[in-house]
Amino acid sequence: MSALKQGHLPDLKLGCIADDFTGATDLANNLVRSGMRVVQTIGVPTSPLAAGVDAVVVALKSRTLPAAEAIAQSLEALRWLQAQGAQQIYFKYCSTFDSTPEGNIGPVTEALMDALQTDFTIATPAFPDNGRTVFKGYLFAGNVLLNESGMQNHPLTPMTDPNLVRVMQAQTRRKVGLIDYKTVAQGEAAIHERMAALRAEGVGVAVVDATSNDDLHRLGPALKGMPLLTAGSGVAIGLPANFGLQPSAQASQLPAAKGLQAVVSGSCSVATNAQVAHFKANGRPAMAIHPASLMHGQSDAVVQQVLAWAAPLLKDGPVLVYSTAEPEAVKAVQAQLGVAEAGALVEHALAAVAQGLVQLGVQQLVVAGGETSGACVQALGIAQLQIGPQIDPGVPWCHAPTPNGGMHITLKSGNFGTEDFFTNAFKVLA
Repeated sequence: MSALKQGHLPDLKLGCIADDFTGATDLANNLVRSGMRVVQTIGVPTSPLAAGVDAVVVALKSRTLPAAEAIAQSLEALRWLQAQGAQQIYFKYCSTFDSTPEGNIGPVTEALMDALQTDFTIATPAFPDNGRTVFKGYLFAGNVLLNESGMQNHPLTPMTDPNLVRVMQAQTRRKVGLIDYKTVAQGEAAIHERMAALRAEGVGVAVVDATSNDDLHRLGPALKGMPLLTAGSGVAIGLPANFGLQPSAQASQLPAAKGLQAVVSGSCSVATNAQVAHFKANGRPAMAIHPASLMHGQSDAVVQQVLAWAAPLLKDGPVLVYSTAEPEAVKAVQAQLGVAEAGALVEHALAAVAQGLVQLGVQQLVVAGGETSGACVQALGIAQLQIGPQIDPGVPWCHAPTPNGGMHITLKSGNFGTEDFFTNAFKVLA
């Protein structure tokens, strides 16, 4: 794609701001599957948008930043998207609605509302394809409430309250209300009527129930023309039709895959723990990086040890390098180093491993974990991703241009993917 001259901007329908890198690809995946041509940028671009896309997802790494920094980055992304002519703005957060107790979902939402001069928006992380549903304002992960799903033990953003109205109200000055499942089931007119009633009551943010894709498709038309949407990636399936777009196979085509294969995992989620166990149980080579081993300046030595182990194995199929640990092990390291420092140690080590694997010839790379994905794409110098076919709900393969012709990469949220994800992902590219 060639850069456009100033004043010749494309018809950009949807401008999206995602608070982490895996969440950005999750959103882009749903938009592509619904017919939009999508590019994901890593950070805020410094040049105008290239032609030929319906939506752009700006991937930030702002979920766990101090609120002021998250707001500043999000507003920078908004200004760039507005300069590209985006018709609607979408602030995307995780389907587990997780953030630090002070934010950043509420503070960023308020800052975007102020910048867009809008007094009302919606908030729903519902993503039924991945078992995330909202009922009477409560968020479920599968068949249990969020705070019983393992998210209560997240090392950076533990979630102990499943009531989204309560969680959002604690993070925002605006009044928070609810559009419940009964209203959503009645469709566009009823949703519009409920929105009007909430606005009359002074509500600025409405949590929306959704227990199925049908609910999200009913919600979609009611969001047409709304300046700002805030949601997980599920709401995206109901938006392309507002712009006259339908699903198309061409939207997800990528260049042919080549090169060696590897997996780098830094997620501590229940789902990723199971994926690591499955990969190892199937006899594939795997090497663990223990956070404690990275302390006292030992990180570089550990990285070199990992790469020396991987080098002779890559020719026989994918290898796995992981720092997935049980909550108790993570807490022990955090107690010594602090939460932020412990997380940064692991991220930097895995990013260095990813760099080394690419230098060894890896051109098909699976990365698991939001923070890990952010560190890896930045270390690899990836600035833009073309979104391709879905592996599992919320997780697509992407293609990144590189000096040697490009590489395929997938950025998997820790909570996403079936148990056999690490082995099945490469079959999608075959």
